[in-house]
Formats: sequence, C-alpha cells, structure tokens
Amino acid sequence: MNTAESRQDAGKVLLVDDDQDMLKLLSAWLAAAGFTALTASSGSDALRQLAAARPDIVVTDLFMEEMDGMTLVTHVHAENPLTPVIMLSGSAQIPDAVRATHLGTSAFLTKPIAKEAFLDEVMKHIRPRSRAGDARFGTNLIYRSDVMSELLEQAELVAMGDVTVFINGETGTGKEVLARAIHDASRRRQHPFIGVNCGAIPEQLLESELFGHEKGAFTGANNRHDGLFLAADGGTLFLDEIGDMPLGLQVKLLRVLQDFEVRPVGAVKSVPVNVRIISATHNDLEALVEKGEFREDLYYRLNVVPLKMPRLAERAEDIPLLLEHFLALHAQRAGTPKKRFAPDAITYLSASEWPGNIRQLANAVELCATLYTGDIIPLAMAQRALRQRPAQMKTLKDAKADFERNYLVSVLRISGGNVANAARIAGRNRTEFYKLLNQYDLDAASYRDGGDEQ
Repeated sequence: MNTAESRQDAGKVLLVDDDQDMLKLLSAWLAAAGFTALTASSGSDALRQLAAARPDIVVTDLFMEEMDGMTLVTHVHAENPLTPVIMLSGSAQIPDAVRATHLGTSAFLTKPIAKEAFLDEVMKHIRPRSRAGDARFGTNLIYRSDVMSELLEQAELVAMGDVTVFINGETGTGKEVLARAIHDASRRRQHPFIGVNCGAIPEQLLESELFGHEKGAFTGANNRHDGLFLAADGGTLFLDEIGDMPLGLQVKLLRVLQDFEVRPVGAVKSVPVNVRIISATHNDLEALVEKGEFREDLYYRLNVVPLKMPRLAERAEDIPLLLEHFLALHAQRAGTPKKRFAPDAITYLSASEWPGNIRQLANAVELCATLYTGDIIPLAMAQRALRQRPAQMKTLKDAKADFERNYLVSVLRISGGNVANAARIAGRNRTEFYKLLNQYDLDAASYRDGGDEQ
C-alpha cells in the first residue's frame, strides 16, 4: 500500500490489478499528485478493503484471474452505487467499453496509459465528499428539503457516467424531470433525450415504437421506421412506467441491454446502438417479479443505481417554493401580474397530503390563479381547489384523450407520417384520421421520413 500522508486531501484511490509493476507505477503517479493510493492484487482483495477504506474512486483492470473487472464493478456498486470506477484494459474491444460504461464505469482507458491522461481522468471523476452537491445540477427542480438535496446529490454523481438508472416514485412526483436533469448534466447532453410511456402504447405498436421496423414488416408498414432506440442514439432513452411493459417485450429489451444492438421488426440483422437507459415506474417491481409479471433478470439489469422520488408530503417544506413557481408560470402564460397565496392558505396547502403529488399541486395552483380575480388567493379558494380536484387519478375523459393522442403519435411514427398508412393501421378512413390529428393538434408532416404520402 502506498500513501501520500502529507498531501492526501486530493482523495483516496483504490487500484486493482494483478500486475504488480502496474500497481507500483500508478501508485507512484497518484502519490506524486497528492492522492492516497491503496492497492489490491485481485478483485476479492479489493472487496475486502472496500468497506473499511471507503475509497473516493476505484481504478481496476478488466482482465484478471479469479474475478474480472466487470464482476468487480457490480460488487463495488452493490456496496455503494455512487463510487466512480475507471476501467483499464490492454486488449479490450469496443463492446467491452460499452458494457463497462453501462455497468457504471466512469471511464474506460486502454493500456499503455500516459501519466497525464490517467491523472486527468482520475481528477475528472473522483468525488470526495467535499466536492459533492454542485448547485448547478437540476436547475429545473424546485426544492429546499433535505430529502431532495440528498437525492439530487446522488443523481449528480450518477449523471457523470453512463450507468443505468432506475427511478421509483408515485405518480406525479416528477420522475421524468429528474431523468431529464440527469441527462442534461451528463456527457450526452448534446444528444437526444427521448421519453416513452411503456403503459400508454398498445403492445402491438410498442415493439415497433422502440425497436423500429422494416418496410413491409406488417400491414400498413410502407416505410422504414427507425424506432426510439435509434432516435436516441448517443443520448438517453427514458422508459417510463417500465412495470407495464408486456412480458414478451421484456425479453427483447433485455437482449438489447445485454448486446447494445436492436433488431427492427422484419429485419434480418441487428443494428448497434449507444444509448443510456433511465427507467421509471410507480409500481413495486420487486413485487411484480415475485408474481412472475416482471422478469427478474431484466429487473437487475435496470436496477443498477436505484433512485427514489419522495412523495410531496415527504418534502412539505418545498411546497411554498413550488407554489411561487407555479404562480409565476401561470402569470407568464396568462400575461397577468403574479398572484400570491395568503399565509393561512400556504399553511393549509403545505399540510395537505397531496395524493397526486406535484402534478396535483400544479393543477390546484392553476385552478386558484384562474378562478380567483384578486391578487391574494385566500384560504377558502385553496380549500375549494382541493375539493374540486381531490383525486390523484385523471378523469376518464382526460385518460381517454391521453391514450388517443399517444396512439396517434405511435402510428404516425410507425408509418413515417404517411397518413394513408397510418389511417389503415388505426382502422379509420383518411377523413376521420385527419379530424383526429386536428383534434390533437398533430402534424403528420413532422413525422415524415421522406416517403411520399398516398
């Protein structure tokens, strides 16, 4: 074990390699740079040191006897999913690097390694406690509560790599907002963030929506469709309500996550993809696994780093800030002066249970700001808003409208914006289909991929 006792404020690094010469070289580089360097000659040795040493970062070789680097990463993140890991290899292939990043490694370096490049990567990814909590993360998230501060500190650390993230939380808590914040803070921020609600699209369309299809793959498929995995290539794919995905598609999704290749419906060959997966659900996936309604192997593939979105009632101190935020949004949309809630109204709203969470809060604020003509919204108006919108569930009318719109978007994507083919898939004539598109303010041309409309 090598140490830099007088200059160990730079952080603690655990080096894992069965090559003693490599351990000595890297240890010397780290010590000279002010790091505390700990060494382990095997994966099992590293795991013995992990709990006691609590390193700020782990650097491991990929190919080692007994336990390889991939296996070690899973054990490291089982102990602490936020520990950064840098993988080293002298003969790795591109698929190795892709699998390593999706298992949660922060960087993948090829031997021989230049000193400056190695130290740059360590300094880039090391996260001593004193450096955590960058206030710039999650600028669209409104909070002051400790529970949200802790969650966003974890999310910020996760954002730096490509590790697969699973977000659990009740409906309306803001799971997609958190997923987008992770994407925006990642190295993929310049590439697409694409979300899909796995429970809102019929099973027969979801496969094509995710993986794409070839021309002629099924009736009405007169154009080739790439699918959302390819559309998100280089970026992040957010799979919302993953617990509602049919079992048959779960098998195909698992294959994609294992091989990082997709095979469009009707295709002979698979196509490589480079996407980060963030999934979310309000369901208890462990319970679904026990019931046989969700594949256990897929659950563990998705649940690499779990994040829990708290209920709004668990972060009541954030409610006054959220009230101000939604009032400001309403004023901006309506082009009117910003209104305020009376102090007793704020107290009442802060103490409410909010079964619909932030979504219900936003609806209540919108109702109050729209119906009350004065500048200061009183307690009685706040109470009325909760009585009029007391439930966390949507009305049947709203739920039907959401389903119809999502369905129309799916068939437009599948048909490449060809209205004749989309109408055929939907079982409607073109006139009826155009009326539906107008009803939901959808423009078929924006989904067109070059094929002529018929």
